[in-house]
Amino acid sequence: MRMQLIHCACASGVTVPGASAHLLADVPTRRDLTFLDSLAEELLPGGTVPSLTEITSSPSVPHMGEPALAGQAPLERLRVVVSGSDAALGAVLTRMMRADYMWAEVAYVPVDVGSPAAVLWGLSELSTADAVSLAVSGAVAPLPCIRNDSGVVVAGSAVIGSADGGPYIGEVVVDQDVLVFNDSAEPRVPGPYGVRLVPTVGAPGLAAAQLVTPASGVRRRFRRDVPPSVTDPSTVLSGRALQAGGPAIAVTVDGAPAPRAANRVTFYRHLRDIQAVRA
Repeated sequence: MRMQLIHCACASGVTVPGASAHLLADVPTRRDLTFLDSLAEELLPGGTVPSLTEITSSPSVPHMGEPALAGQAPLERLRVVVSGSDAALGAVLTRMMRADYMWAEVAYVPVDVGSPAAVLWGLSELSTADAVSLAVSGAVAPLPCIRNDSGVVVAGSAVIGSADGGPYIGEVVVDQDVLVFNDSAEPRVPGPYGVRLVPTVGAPGLAAAQLVTPASGVRRRFRRDVPPSVTDPSTVLSGRALQAGGPAIAVTVDGAPAPRAANRVTFYRHLRDIQAVRA
């Protein structure tokens, strides 16, 4: 089947041979990505089958098992190469998820090979040239799509902490297991100062651990040489969903903080998987 190759160059300076290039902001907006919506509709007119409602209502659909190849049959394959930051990749994935064309293939050429998404996608040891080559000719290896209840997809990682940078007050649960519970405002050292979560390459979908130092940007109780967002590996829990509640929660997804504090947030596995082109 023929393939249309689209390059979303998000302030990266990367060139992808043979691709139709679209020069975008470092974190593209919905308006920036309307051309992808139109192209997806052209290649798979009439929407996708099965619908999200049909997946939810059918007990025979293993929608939370190991990530799977998309079942849709577009007129042509669509492969979207995103070059830029994890936030840029997350913005493109968010648009695809909201407009329901997760059947499109997605490749990533990171500007930071040490970023969480670069590590997750197996790109941390590749040169830019090798990452571009993989993006153009590599095979699809699906990943779980982790989103929050605001409809934002996590490309590499998310951090949930206290809005004032102090110890996390409240509760965080992964599936049925308690990861954090603290009902006292008394300082605790180390933490927990919240949690950090990442998507996983297979089922169930996400993993999370306690933070033993405050999130990046809020470190007034520590010396400057103490790194932010350090996790305790002994606390890792994995599951399909994470729920957090507390009086003032600060949420950061792929380095981008939410505009305001919340008193609850949920991250969970979307019903469709990311058709990721990865090492």
